[in-house]
Amino acid sequence: MTRWIGITLGDVTGIGPEVTLKALATLASGDDTRYLLIGDTEGIHRLNKQLGTRLPLETFSGYDGAGKFFTTRPFARPLPVRLPPGSPAAATAAVAALRDGAERCLRRELDAVVTAPVNKEAIIRAGHKFVGQTEFFAEISKTRRYAMMLLGHDEHNRWLRVALVTIHTSIKSVPKKITPDRITLAIELAARACRDLELPRAKVAVCGLNPHAGEGGEFGDEEIKIITPTVLAAQKRGLDVVGPLSGDTIFHHALHGEFDAVVAMYHDQGLAPLKAVAFDTGINWTLGLPFIRTSPDHGTAYNIAGKGIASPSSMISAIQLAKQLAKNTK
Repeated sequence: MTRWIGITLGDVTGIGPEVTLKALATLASGDDTRYLLIGDTEGIHRLNKQLGTRLPLETFSGYDGAGKFFTTRPFARPLPVRLPPGSPAAATAAVAALRDGAERCLRRELDAVVTAPVNKEAIIRAGHKFVGQTEFFAEISKTRRYAMMLLGHDEHNRWLRVALVTIHTSIKSVPKKITPDRITLAIELAARACRDLELPRAKVAVCGLNPHAGEGGEFGDEEIKIITPTVLAAQKRGLDVVGPLSGDTIFHHALHGEFDAVVAMYHDQGLAPLKAVAFDTGINWTLGLPFIRTSPDHGTAYNIAGKGIASPSSMISAIQLAKQLAKNTK
């Protein structure tokens, strides 16, 4: 069965369009997947020529059209040829592309959507209420129970898969936000992610919040009062989960195959080790949505945009994961 993958082009003053074209050129002959590039169609056609990727891009007119790579512009006018980094016009176009991709997924027209990087600050400056792409998709799909998972592999193909209890929040607010419900949700979605990936097991390890997982209450009592009871409750429900474990060792053991996924309490606790071992292959996967959404785990990289030197590795991984999940779902 032919699958449709949507790719939102992100902030066009960043590297999103470039890594998208390079990734698709790498994956072009892989299978019969069809791709819909959502964003500034005129700009992506120009860049296709400049980069020499030579993808046979066609204007989208319907899902029954002949071809493999299609473009559609979900806003009225083409963007100017040259825009400064973080341009309000580029930011507004990026939001329109995200909305279009999400709506197509909700209508079941796309099997998955992959999102190129956007710049949150530029989007907010352009007048949009925006916390992040994860939260944007959760809101538009009316999803209340969701989590961010980052995953990637090192040069030996050893994987880390990290689900976050809290995402974009200040460190001082984390202790109040690591509730039993949030921890339970992250555990459940991490276990489900392992099943969606068709792994042979779904063993989840949960981080403590404090150094050495609190050292028996010496460095804080969140482990004793909140995390441990939540893990025990999950175990009683049949989930293969352990913890809380010390954040300074848990990722080493996960990388060596002892655990299939890790639940981290806050953003940098989980993402710092993930990016240390999988900076070029990291993928952002939003768990809990009613559709598949992945993205490369990097930003707009304004400093190298337009130079033709951006690596497509993370985008390739994001597209491959979207295709794998779409296939497993089918």
